[in-house]
This record gives sequence, C-alpha cells and structure tokens, in this order.
Amino acid sequence: MPDPMRIRATAQGDTVDVRVLMSHEMEGGQRRDSAGNLVPAHFIQTVTVVHAGKTVLSADWGPAVSKNPYLQFKFNGGKKGDELVVTWVDNKGETRTDKATIN
Repeated sequence: MPDPMRIRATAQGDTVDVRVLMSHEMEGGQRRDSAGNLVPAHFIQTVTVVHAGKTVLSADWGPAVSKNPYLQFKFNGGKKGDELVVTWVDNKGETRTDKATIN
C-alpha cells in the first residue's frame, strides 16, 4: 500500500486552504529502464476531496503529472474541527484514502 498522504487544511474565516502531498511514482509509460524496456505506466487518474458528505474537488489526472504530486486548493464552507477525506485512484486500480481535520 502506498505511503499515507500528508494533508493540511487550515480555516481562514469561511475559506479553507487545503494542501496535499501524495506519495506515488507517477510513471508515464514512456521511460525506458537500463535494459531498454519501457517502464509500464502507473499514475493517479482521479483525485476526490469530500467535506461534510459533499465533493469539494474532483480532478482527472494523467501521466504528465510529476512524481509525488502536490495539490493545493481553497474552498468555502468549512470550519475548524470538520473532517476532509482525500481519495485517489490510479490506472492499475490501486486506491488510497486519508482523512484530515481542519485546523
């Protein structure tokens, strides 16, 4: 299983600033190994962030996103003590879900 995501969510009035660092190889499928063989593609395809049962961010990614991607965004309506749930799914069907509390 991939390493946990590092999630920081900070309330600033009615706005929540969210920062997520994901641990993933994000292999694009075009690089060759030392033997000259193509390294198979392995990358995050979808990222979803849920707050209070409502999706506040949904993103479709592809092989061009860098290794260990960093995501930052803001949304309105969160408050200190609320929980965020961040989930990603990659092209091999692997998934990771982590939670964070808004500070």
